[in-house]
Amino acid sequence: MSPLKIQVKDKKYLYILWDDKSESRILLSVLRKYCPCANCAADRHNRPAGYIPLLSEAHLTLVKIEPIGSYAIRLYWKDGHDTGIYNYEFLKEFGEEGKVSGK
Repeated sequence: MSPLKIQVKDKKYLYILWDDKSESRILLSVLRKYCPCANCAADRHNRPAGYIPLLSEAHLTLVKIEPIGSYAIRLYWKDGHDTGIYNYEFLKEFGEEGKVSGK
């Protein structure tokens, strides 16, 4: 499974067309919320259950999408955060489960 096309749509979604012709439309806000980097994962683990993060436009604006080998992408956010590597399996699962589709 690999993407044929990845792009930001409506400044709100990451759109992915997969090689099996399926599509994922994932909210940028949720991608940022579930950033897989070690710092963000530790931060999520230490938060109280009802915590709601306040994210600015800079937190939610992508400035670059970089392929990492044949298995992932790195997202560069306008606020300078760029340590999260999102593997394709993670992105495909989120898109299929509707957890982040925003539909």
